[in-house]
Amino acid sequence: MYRIEEPIYFYLLTIIPAMIVVFLLVFWWKKRTQKKFSDAELLKKLAPNASTFKNSLKFVFLLLGIAFLVIGLTNPKMGTKLKTVKREGVDVVFALDVSKSMLAEDIAPNRLEKSKQIIAKIINRLGSDRVGIIVYAGNSYPLLPITTDHGAANMFLQNASPDMVSSQGTDINGALELAKTFYNNDEQTNRFLIIISDGEDHQEETKQVAQNLANDGVKIYTIGVGTERGGPIPMRLNGAMIGYKKDNKGETVITKRKPEVLQDIADAADGNYIDGNVTENPVKEIADIIANAEKNEFETKQFSDYKDQFQWFIAIGLLFLLIDVFLFDKKTKWLKKVDLFNEEKNKK
Repeated sequence: MYRIEEPIYFYLLTIIPAMIVVFLLVFWWKKRTQKKFSDAELLKKLAPNASTFKNSLKFVFLLLGIAFLVIGLTNPKMGTKLKTVKREGVDVVFALDVSKSMLAEDIAPNRLEKSKQIIAKIINRLGSDRVGIIVYAGNSYPLLPITTDHGAANMFLQNASPDMVSSQGTDINGALELAKTFYNNDEQTNRFLIIISDGEDHQEETKQVAQNLANDGVKIYTIGVGTERGGPIPMRLNGAMIGYKKDNKGETVITKRKPEVLQDIADAADGNYIDGNVTENPVKEIADIIANAEKNEFETKQFSDYKDQFQWFIAIGLLFLLIDVFLFDKKTKWLKKVDLFNEEKNKK
């Protein structure tokens, strides 16, 4: 497992393409200038030991030396062993609605992107808590099993889309049932399920399923995105807008947020419903609830004993620079004597 301590130094690598451009321009200028004074055959006689290949090879070694030195400056480290560490926190599972109605743009940029922003900001405010992500529409899909790697959670979150589920609809019951399997620590007293949706098309029995989950010790909070006024569902092909979703009568479908549905789910599980149209409201409320919750100790595995590896890259970089210094840009005499293709013999 590798870790980069000072990634900002990677910006120095931008000097390499600049050097290549300058080298090519100088090479072109030299050739152009030489042609003004004499032809190619005469130049060979005047400077028989000049070597374009070795001159280019020296430049390559120079670039490699700089590249390795820059990598050395970033101080890459390597984890040498995996060990079990004890941490304190709670388990937080996000159930994200990715049905087509979440593509409505009645809030900017759309309901789904707004939901992602909310989840990402909540995750960024968590401490050592574990997080998991479920996406659901017509069926449910475990996007990310519960983990302490918040960076991975944000990365997986950005990929969530309606295309990830095989059928459309709103299978919130399936998401609730799937959430049960995420909490693998029976001793964890504080387990949270955060449902983010527009509230459309939820089943009647959802309240009972939520209540059963609450009886198992899971605290459920719902966040609603979208407006009661609603909006059409855009249809896109290869990223290009081709119209809006229509019903069987050919009329444009208007999808509306139904906060009462989400409120009922939260009430059934002794939780709270939060309006998610203003991002900071649910972020602050959920983050405060989790911050004030009792933390349980749990075990997790992570790489430890990270060792500095910069010295290897510095050494290799210096080696390339030394080769560049001691490598002459003239032809090697002993190679000139080797007639691999019997060219001299053929001339005779």
